[in-house]
Amino acid sequence: MNYLITIIGPTAIGKTALSIALAQHFGCEIISCDSRQFFKEMKIGTAVPNEEELAAATHHFIQNKSIFESCSVGNFEQEALSKLNELFQKNNIQIMVGGSGLYVDAVLKGFDDFPDIDDSVRETINTKFDTLGIEYLQEQLQKLDSEYYTKLLEENPQTLQNPQRMKRFVEVCLGTGKPYSSFIGKRKNVRNFTPIIIGLEADREIMYNRINQRVDIMLNEGLLAEAQSLYPNKHLNALQTVGYRELFDYFDGKTTLDFAIEQIKMNTRRFAKRQITWFKRTENVSWFDYLTDRKEIIKTIESQIQKL
Repeated sequence: MNYLITIIGPTAIGKTALSIALAQHFGCEIISCDSRQFFKEMKIGTAVPNEEELAAATHHFIQNKSIFESCSVGNFEQEALSKLNELFQKNNIQIMVGGSGLYVDAVLKGFDDFPDIDDSVRETINTKFDTLGIEYLQEQLQKLDSEYYTKLLEENPQTLQNPQRMKRFVEVCLGTGKPYSSFIGKRKNVRNFTPIIIGLEADREIMYNRINQRVDIMLNEGLLAEAQSLYPNKHLNALQTVGYRELFDYFDGKTTLDFAIEQIKMNTRRFAKRQITWFKRTENVSWFDYLTDRKEIIKTIESQIQKL
């Protein structure tokens, strides 16, 4: 039997360090499912593992794409499963780590089946989006699938600002005459592994302090210069993310640098809060305080493997 040890939790909680310790203990490799760390141009602002950490264990899906490439969660699901099939040939225990809940779910559970949508529906939505903007998509989703709209608003509001994903939601609603949410959870995806899910957590004040410290470290490491180099491409979907968006506003003269930095910290804290909301819905998670001795976590994992 194959086992995929999956480490979840909010940003800056210590997932990378734990994943490396577990990879060394079990003699296996690491699948990263942090959707921001895929892009090679975004090193500092996404807290990519440093050279020492990357050398301590073999990582996959770290800086493997360019911001100019399209990168969907569906593509990642297929690529990650293919890589895991390869890795399980060497060791029946592997590790996955990351804070992108949607990407974690894609690997562990897969996607639902959606019907094909007529191209004319897609063209109509694109035309209206070009004229009316993201507000059109938001209004349509709220009208056509209020349940899913409310869920996104509460748990992942950034998605409501993502044109690509919002177009997909609306085209499914308009193309089928049914709510997007009605297609979720219908398909059973078979996996050749059993997940063992480990969650890291901390008191909110501690977590927020760690986030603030991480932002300061990023700035000391050159985040401002990195964002400046990416500024000409600020329209790209990959760059619509915390840590860059705020600095782009500063470069546009909309804010001061101090204000932009405070916004990065605040928005990262909000992001962490949404991550917690998402992951707390995940079933069968063994939660640990971020300071828990790794031997205790390893003992829990080995105990679960013996029971399965």
